[in-house]
Amino acid sequence: MLTIAVTGATGAQGGATARALLAAGHRVRALTRRPASPAAGTLRGLGAEVRRADFDDLASLDDALDGADSLFAVTTPFGADTAVEARQGRTIVDAAAAAGLGHVVLTSAAHADRGTGVPHYESKYLVEQHLRASGLPWTVIAPAAFMDNYAGGWTLDGLRDGTFAWPMPTDRPLTLIPADDIGAFAALALQRRDEFTGRRIDIASDELTPGQIAKTLTTATGRPVTHQEVPLTYVRTRSADLAAMFEYFTTSGLDVDIAGLRRDCPEVGWHSFAEWADAQDWTTLLAPAPARQ
Repeated sequence: MLTIAVTGATGAQGGATARALLAAGHRVRALTRRPASPAAGTLRGLGAEVRRADFDDLASLDDALDGADSLFAVTTPFGADTAVEARQGRTIVDAAAAAGLGHVVLTSAAHADRGTGVPHYESKYLVEQHLRASGLPWTVIAPAAFMDNYAGGWTLDGLRDGTFAWPMPTDRPLTLIPADDIGAFAALALQRRDEFTGRRIDIASDELTPGQIAKTLTTATGRPVTHQEVPLTYVRTRSADLAAMFEYFTTSGLDVDIAGLRRDCPEVGWHSFAEWADAQDWTTLLAPAPARQ
């Protein structure tokens, strides 16, 4: 039984990793800035130890990592910016090195090591490089596009009107993965450190075009859904970072060895997009959005 610290434990990737590790019988130290939040309470109910930790408070990180065997680390540029993400990522790596942890699994992004020019991929790669130079035993897992994003945000707004609004051509393939598969793979890497140490692995569980995604959502939701390509010029008015990402998806794409992952790591229980979509509560998700005051 390992004691594993999990950053972002109340978020999608960290939460999925924490649940997978708890299910496997390990001690999970769930790190969060908001230990009184409902999501933190849910993790407590599952058996996790919840600790306050803030990437901008090194003392809190030192305290949270003291006595841990390993760390799952996730950083995000959203809600801040890419410079903050890179700085906070270096801070958590430095804290892990000071604590003498036996293994760090960092989640990044598929192709972040390929000079994509996507700002939040570049910031993640800076953290990857800092981890490699730290002297810590490391593994980098790099997920493709998140299926979970299709159950929220502008995608959900469009689905209420029968439209899958996505800034890619109808016939351009995109590799995808749900948060639960990311967590299961991270847990596998943490439990089998000898096998995974020193490896950087792009991960995905399915590949579909926006047209195929719309067709799958039609079946899952029981409503007609058609793909509508959102112009990149419109996305740029909202976020130059996201526009650069979608441009990369369209021009280069995210090639991931899905068949090899399913063959070599069946324990993850990789989910197809159809399986993920069928598991969502679309009746609740597609209920009319509350009117803005």
